[in-house]
Amino acid sequence: MHEPSFPNIILYAIPLFILAMLLELFITVKQGIKTYETKDAFSSIAMGLGNVFLGFFSKALVLLSFVYIYDNFRLFTIPITWWSFILIFFADDFAYYWFHRISHECRLFWASHVVHHSSQHYNLSTALRQTWSGGFYTFIFWLWLPLLGFHPAMIILQMSVSLLYQFWIHTEAIHKMPHWFEAIFNTPSHHRVHHGSNPLYLDRNQAGILIIWDKLFGTFQPELEDEKVVYGLVKNIDTYNPIKIAFTEWIHMFKDAFSGRKSLKNRFLYIFKPPGWKHDGTGILSSDLRSDWLNKKSNKN
Repeated sequence: MHEPSFPNIILYAIPLFILAMLLELFITVKQGIKTYETKDAFSSIAMGLGNVFLGFFSKALVLLSFVYIYDNFRLFTIPITWWSFILIFFADDFAYYWFHRISHECRLFWASHVVHHSSQHYNLSTALRQTWSGGFYTFIFWLWLPLLGFHPAMIILQMSVSLLYQFWIHTEAIHKMPHWFEAIFNTPSHHRVHHGSNPLYLDRNQAGILIIWDKLFGTFQPELEDEKVVYGLVKNIDTYNPIKIAFTEWIHMFKDAFSGRKSLKNRFLYIFKPPGWKHDGTGILSSDLRSDWLNKKSNKN
């Protein structure tokens, strides 16, 4: 049987990324919006280049895992045809939503995902600020796709399509898309919320391509005109060093888990509980910050 082969569309898109960033810079300057800061942008680009380099190794691991499950354990054989591409579109986007949501709710996955949220600026270069470690283990959220019978090449292609789509939504140059588009798809407005450190915006809008999952599972938050997005983290990393950006949270997580006097259970919980959790009850989670903000807002009204 002939094995399907699809191009690595991310590599082909790199020149378009560069042109798009230059166009965005031109547009935002004309609009009087200062979205780029030189050191920050170069840090994001360096993170992106590191991700592409390490991707040669992590993608091999991902592909081998998908092929192993597909060849040995698949429940069905889904043919590569027009309707299966529709199915994989929704299945991949559903998998991405839960990967993304868990990456905000479990510190093990946050340790790699925090990289993408570490910039205090929001522009197309921010989209390139990608993890150096996540590619080696976050693919577990997609393992059910080859088990169902989707061919590994199809899965890898659709994962790349999703990543490519999410590039253009990292901008302040576009205020709002048409109402029907905002209702169904992830947009710059929706994703600006996701990158906000405002209590109201924390852990909201986890979508990849379709915003419908957030609306179905209760994580949707529209961008409010009277609540300007403050980009970055609740506690910012404050460095332009790509190595520190890539590994600071890993160091903090392991330090919390393995230092001091704690039970074995609590050591494990520092890895699997949400960011901000502490074994002595003094930790503040993003859900706590959001609840406090909503309560104060309600009391004012």
